[in-house]
Amino acid sequence: MRASGRVRVKDSNESLEMHISGAEGIYERESIPEVIEEYIKRAILHPRGKPDRIEIAIERLGTRPKTIRSLPIKTVVCGSARTARDHISRILVKAGVSPAALDGAQKVVYAERTMRGASLICSRSGRRVEPDRERGIRASRLGIGRMAAGMLSRELEGGGIDSGTVREAVVLASKVASCKYVIAELCVSDDPDYTTGYVASRKFGYVRIPHIKKKGDRRGGRVFFIKDDADLKDIISYLEETPVLVDKVSECLGVVALDEVIDNRHI
Repeated sequence: MRASGRVRVKDSNESLEMHISGAEGIYERESIPEVIEEYIKRAILHPRGKPDRIEIAIERLGTRPKTIRSLPIKTVVCGSARTARDHISRILVKAGVSPAALDGAQKVVYAERTMRGASLICSRSGRRVEPDRERGIRASRLGIGRMAAGMLSRELEGGGIDSGTVREAVVLASKVASCKYVIAELCVSDDPDYTTGYVASRKFGYVRIPHIKKKGDRRGGRVFFIKDDADLKDIISYLEETPVLVDKVSECLGVVALDEVIDNRHI
């Protein structure tokens, strides 16, 4: 599902299309009507505004999904946006991201105009390599099995963070991290009411960062940090076209200090 609206350009008669909401998953055929109803409700009630257009696509998978385990979940202690930026830097540098790549990522996720998808940034050189800088790259064809979904909810419930937003983010981040060319991911939601972002990687898991921006801030974005010598076509093919289903769930480790994250690798 993708919902969008038109916004007027300041001091102009022109308008631009603005992304409002998006969602997707891999589902059994019998659950499709319920899912469509939920997606439409989400699009209409989204805090970014009322959409002018809602597009829903249903596609039958031609291949059996690859199955993966979800990343372990941690929430770092963080009380301000300034502290959040420091946490982001320390985690990503420890994961293998250079200062140049980190600087480029900060410009993407805090830009005034939000990309529709994710930016691809080479983890050492800092080069942006996504073919279309407006569309970006979309992690697609992903989902979670029924039993695994129940297990993930129970893990998140134990930490008091069981919500659709967190569940979907964990599934997406787990698929992205399963790509052999991806070093790490940084995500800041463009939802003005949602101020918890995350850094995810195979090395440290899914790390939630509260107060990653101030409430009411509509800026946001997503960056996938990749190996400099990676095959770009292979990355895009895997992230956008390869079906991936979470069928095993890692634990939710609750609230931890930053040092506990960077001193304890997931793998």
